[in-house]
Amino acid sequence: MRLDKYISDLLYRYECVTVPNFGAFLTQRKGAQVHHITNAFYPPSKVVSFNAQLSSNDGLLVKHIADITGEEYETTLQKVLTKVSEWKQELENSAIVSLENIGDVSLNAEGNIQFEPSYHLNYLTASFGLSSFVSSEISRVIAEGIQEVVPVIAGKETEVIPLIVAEENNRFRFPWKYAAAAAIIFTAGIFGFNEYNKSAQEKQQVVEDTKAKKSIDKYIQQATFFGNSPVELPSITLQVAKEVRNYHVVAGAFRIEENANTKVAELQANGFEAELLGKNKYGLHQVSYASFASRREATNALIHIKKTEAPEAWLLVTE
Repeated sequence: MRLDKYISDLLYRYECVTVPNFGAFLTQRKGAQVHHITNAFYPPSKVVSFNAQLSSNDGLLVKHIADITGEEYETTLQKVLTKVSEWKQELENSAIVSLENIGDVSLNAEGNIQFEPSYHLNYLTASFGLSSFVSSEISRVIAEGIQEVVPVIAGKETEVIPLIVAEENNRFRFPWKYAAAAAIIFTAGIFGFNEYNKSAQEKQQVVEDTKAKKSIDKYIQQATFFGNSPVELPSITLQVAKEVRNYHVVAGAFRIEENANTKVAELQANGFEAELLGKNKYGLHQVSYASFASRREATNALIHIKKTEAPEAWLLVTE
């Protein structure tokens, strides 16, 4: 079974793909980058990582394979576990498990799993069609009439050839000096006239503002601000933006909504910020232990809950 192919297909759509009894492959978005030495530009991408602690079966990978192959879920699960056993045997024999377009898995000196991601495939669908490229150097002027051209040939030393820009004949440039001087004088005259006109308008505006202020002060002195009851100011309603929490530690999914509500009440009584997430595409009511705004917080909570509460808990990422 080419298990790595099915994992690769899911990494386009999901940020966490768990391989039962082995671990989870996680993706995290990475912005566009530029290498300042090679002048190489790289588009936004998804960086793949691995977490061996998230090894409980969440059903995503097995169901995906079963839907494609048309086999029963339990049959597909057994095939996946058999492949995982082969991987573990290879690791124990100090071999490297190479997963195409995903990365290499191996054991370090302490016997812990280490993962080296592959960069041959970009799993960010928003960057589809974008590839890395290298930009040539930009020529720069280093002195008047001399331009340095820096050729770019990878791995070779090239000669820098200065290009001399010949000056124009002075007899052709001479009349333009007077034309430039005349243009400057003409521009200065227009600017001075505009400034004078602007100053006159400002003085007139000050006079008008002074008259208006005196009229307003006189009206204020005669006005009555309060009658028998104080002035009531209108109420103001402030709307505070709610924090978006797209990462959910799922406690279970129920066919009957009443059972899901009972589970929410039970978890809330035990101190969890549990809530009902609504129906999934299979018509099941999903219940979460808690929801988080960042993947790091959700992953830490998931590891803690799997150790202390329920090993079958899993992570759900919503848009």
